[in-house]
Amino acid sequence: MQHFLEAILLGLVQGLTEFLPISSSAHLRIVGAFLPDLGANADPGAAFTAITQIGTEAAVVVFFWRDIVRIIGHWFRALVGRIPRNDPDAKMGWLIIVGTIPIVVLGLLFQTQIETVLRSLWVIAVTLIVFGVILGIADMIGAERRKLDDLTVGHGIVYGLAQSLALIPGVSRSGGTITAGLLLGYRREAAARYAFLLAIPAVFGSGFYELYKVLKSPAPEVFTMGETAVATIVAFGVGLAVITFFMKWISRHSFLPFVLYRVALGTALIVLLSTGVIAA
Repeated sequence: MQHFLEAILLGLVQGLTEFLPISSSAHLRIVGAFLPDLGANADPGAAFTAITQIGTEAAVVVFFWRDIVRIIGHWFRALVGRIPRNDPDAKMGWLIIVGTIPIVVLGLLFQTQIETVLRSLWVIAVTLIVFGVILGIADMIGAERRKLDDLTVGHGIVYGLAQSLALIPGVSRSGGTITAGLLLGYRREAAARYAFLLAIPAVFGSGFYELYKVLKSPAPEVFTMGETAVATIVAFGVGLAVITFFMKWISRHSFLPFVLYRVALGTALIVLLSTGVIAA
């Protein structure tokens, strides 16, 4: 029963942190270090993390449903010549495809490192602080003059490369891509909207790939498939509430609270690791 409750707790953490620029994978890893039933590694595992992200990404689909349907419809219609190929929604479809390529390539090339050494709490502590500071700088100096209509293929690739950094726990998928958008001069809401749309193929692809691996070749996992499924459902419900809050928040506020939180959490993690309270 305790193991089941821990899965629910981690699903709650996933839902609370996926869309905020504070790294959900880092929080799952950190919280896991304090749960007694996770074994010697004290790590929920890359598979659990990826699969529960299906839940939060489903929340993105629900929140942006009209945008997604319109983009897909216009992309196909432009592809067969029924509407102009420079249609804004058709163009957005291509930009999401282009922006997804970097994380697919790098995710496959560095899969082993992503699932092992990069999940070290030392790595997470450093990335929380460093990329938190970079987000703060981007938020301060970003021109905030560009809208989504100003997106180019070059900018899409930059966004994609920034999203690829989220393969390292602690960077944050939304934080990395939003930071890139701010540095390119996009408005906060525009940067976040494209970041969330861009994440859909990558997160679903990663989550279902991990799910396929677990089902095809069952290996010892921290949580059972039933526990992981419940955590994923919890992540969906909480994530939908958080993304609704976040999109309203960024239209009126800066990212400073998230920057301060990242730096404080990273610093606290370094202290805990240095004093031996938790193991890396």
